[in-house]
Amino acid sequence: MDLFMIILMVLVFVFLAKAVIIIPQGYNYTLERFGEYRHTLRPGLRLVKPFIEVIGAKVNMKENVIDVPSQDVITKDNAMVRVDGVIFYQILDAAKAAYEVNDLKRAIVNLTMTNIRTVMGSMDLDDLLSHREQINTKLLGVVDEATTPWGVKVTRIEIKDIVPPADLVESMGRQMKAEREKRAQILEAEGLRQAQILEAEGKRQAAFLEAEARERQAQAEAKATDMVSKAIANGDVQAINYFVAREYVTALKDMASAENQKVIFMPLEASNVIGSLGGIAELAKETFADKK
Repeated sequence: MDLFMIILMVLVFVFLAKAVIIIPQGYNYTLERFGEYRHTLRPGLRLVKPFIEVIGAKVNMKENVIDVPSQDVITKDNAMVRVDGVIFYQILDAAKAAYEVNDLKRAIVNLTMTNIRTVMGSMDLDDLLSHREQINTKLLGVVDEATTPWGVKVTRIEIKDIVPPADLVESMGRQMKAEREKRAQILEAEGLRQAQILEAEGKRQAAFLEAEARERQAQAEAKATDMVSKAIANGDVQAINYFVAREYVTALKDMASAENQKVIFMPLEASNVIGSLGGIAELAKETFADKK
């Protein structure tokens, strides 16, 4: 009797262990009856018929990430590049993911690699390097549509690395260096042009000021000459002394500044020159007195 009870308790325990299933959050289990799919079990505590119904597949419903292995791709202009990427996907239908395709992850990876070769092979290398976002979008549309019958939603495909051949990288480096040098030369030429414009503007302004100064000096000399001429016409001896002193001083200046003259010997009566200068002062004084 005791042995029977023990056997019965063991059978009850085994029955309950087979009948009660706890499904964790983020997973769906498929239920099979005699090998045939019946329905999908959601997260929580579930009861099944032991020995008649069994769990078929345990499907992860969370978003998953798969690395796409590196592969060589020949572009439209016959350049070979090495490309890899990453896929983000989520299973929406556990039954389709379990029964419509064998080895879901491998199928998604192979499908993506094939479409990478197709999409990138239709583009030139320059477009390949500069339109990565466009490539990602095109791949996403194609792969997501192809995986829909498998109950999968591909949320994102990202191309991680596009590696051109070493000789092509070196050639691109030389090209970039030449472009930088060209831009530097253009900036330097522009700077020189601006400097020349500013210098020409400065010279023009200086020439204008010099001409204006000469004009004012000429006006002053003309006015002084006119004033002295009137004084001479009136018989003023001091005006005559002014002209004599001015010519005398100018002659001395020219003789002293001559390069072939080292030593000058000449008689100089300082009192006469001073007297002439005094005549100039008297002339100016009389002129200002007349104006008052």
